[in-house]
Amino acid sequence: MAILQESNKEIKNSCDHKNASHPKELKINMQNRLHRIEGQIRGVSRMIDNDTYCDGILHQILAIESALDGVKKTLLEAHIKGCVLDQIQKGKNSVIDELLITMKKMMK
Repeated sequence: MAILQESNKEIKNSCDHKNASHPKELKINMQNRLHRIEGQIRGVSRMIDNDTYCDGILHQILAIESALDGVKKTLLEAHIKGCVLDQIQKGKNSVIDELLITMKKMMK
């Protein structure tokens, strides 16, 4: 989230209901995280192929979930500070209900 916090002053997302344009630094940050997660998932697959002890595999899965949570939180923050704010400023307050539904799903 450091990338997002550094550019907090000027998050210039261009959003409509179907598309968003995020700052380049945010995209790079999220893509790098996702590439690492892909590697972790491939590693878990290899662990299963090699009959690695279950506890070790479970710990790796927990690490993957934590990494995905980081991406999720970063994107949620960008969404609120960019897309949601942009829609509210355009008078499209229905975006608040959409955000609440998404947040409820995230909390399950």
